[in-house]
Amino acid sequence: MLCINNTYTDAWFNLAAEEYLLKNFSEEFFMLYQNEPSVVIGKYQNVLAEVNLNFIQGNNIKVARRSSGGGTVFHDMGNLNLTFIENNKGIGFHRFAERIILLLSTLGIHAEADSRLAINIDGLKISGSAQCVHKDRVMYHATLLFSSDLHSLASTLESDPKQLENKTDSRIYVKSVKSPVTNILEHLKTKLDVKRFKEYTMTYFLNEQQGNTFYQFTGENISEINTLVEQKYETPEWNYDGKKQKASNLTMQSII
Repeated sequence: MLCINNTYTDAWFNLAAEEYLLKNFSEEFFMLYQNEPSVVIGKYQNVLAEVNLNFIQGNNIKVARRSSGGGTVFHDMGNLNLTFIENNKGIGFHRFAERIILLLSTLGIHAEADSRLAINIDGLKISGSAQCVHKDRVMYHATLLFSSDLHSLASTLESDPKQLENKTDSRIYVKSVKSPVTNILEHLKTKLDVKRFKEYTMTYFLNEQQGNTFYQFTGENISEINTLVEQKYETPEWNYDGKKQKASNLTMQSII
């Protein structure tokens, strides 16, 4: 498995990077990254029904639509994003949640996954996940709330669900399932900052199995990812209407 310590913090770039790695390589990847304040929308969601537009516009919070389904999540630099891309072994997605739970157990945290593969501590959500399948490859990406601004999270997601009543198209939109949340930091016996937690997480998965090694984006990789950003992920048509994606053979699943 190739491990990427991704230092880019732009949500559009990072979502494009996930799609690029999924569709253009045969190698398996683990990628770790953070995003500057962003609200990440599921592929099949209506933005107006999910976010407080006045709040996000007033606080420079970026809207970014991903290519997997499921619910809306808030990202900031206190949140860690984990992406696993593997060749399909015919094993369920639960194995990825189990690997994250094992990581947390090494820090003395007892976490559990629910039926939707959300990861919780004492009933409070710290992680949501989404998945997609492309040909014979699968991608599982998950959040880990470590020291996020939970006030901004709540304010960002204070939406008006009645907005769906005003939609002008015939599409059926997925609504987010809201859950009470907490930060991992509040449950650690030995305090870490998010930088150290990211380093710890990267080291853990790098050493998870023999043969894992680091991978760094090449100039060509970055150029092609940026092209995907320009053509899709930064466009208002994609982020607000979900209409920018060209014909694709991606099969999307999600349980955020």
